[in-house]
Amino acid sequence: MGITSPQTAGAVSLWGDGYRNIFTDRKASQVGDILTILISETASTSTTKSSSNSKSGSQTLNAGTGIFGFLAAASASGSDEFKADGSATNTNRASGTVTVTVKEVMPNGNLIVEGTQSIWNNKNEHKITLEGMVRPEDISYRNTIPSSKVADATLKFDGKGPLNAKQRQGILTQIFNILF
Repeated sequence: MGITSPQTAGAVSLWGDGYRNIFTDRKASQVGDILTILISETASTSTTKSSSNSKSGSQTLNAGTGIFGFLAAASASGSDEFKADGSATNTNRASGTVTVTVKEVMPNGNLIVEGTQSIWNNKNEHKITLEGMVRPEDISYRNTIPSSKVADATLKFDGKGPLNAKQRQGILTQIFNILF
């Protein structure tokens, strides 16, 4: 009888690397996972400008003497004044939800997300596009995150169709705006 060498046993998981515990929250964490962004943005600007400028000057010329005796006494004065006031106020609000997909997981664990939502209504398309970076710890147990927690966010609202076309300036108006 020969002596056989001992065999080593290896442990292998039944669920593989993609297994998620059923007792944990299902939060986006890997490329391809989805995440819902709760959009609530408000931007306000207000500008008031005022400027004024004035100047005045006067010249007096005495009567000439000697060979310049033909010059009579004269005086001239002038003034210039400018004043302008202006103000502008702008407030924009955006709200809604958009579901995005994780496109990349950064080395520090942050998630690069991107997604587009299109809504068609009476031949008009309303499109919301969002891109940005999300920290996994900011994602709620419902797999949502407020837009205020999305870093380097780009949020675009766009549309096309008959209604949107009517809200744009005509070509002649655009040309006049460029020229004047």
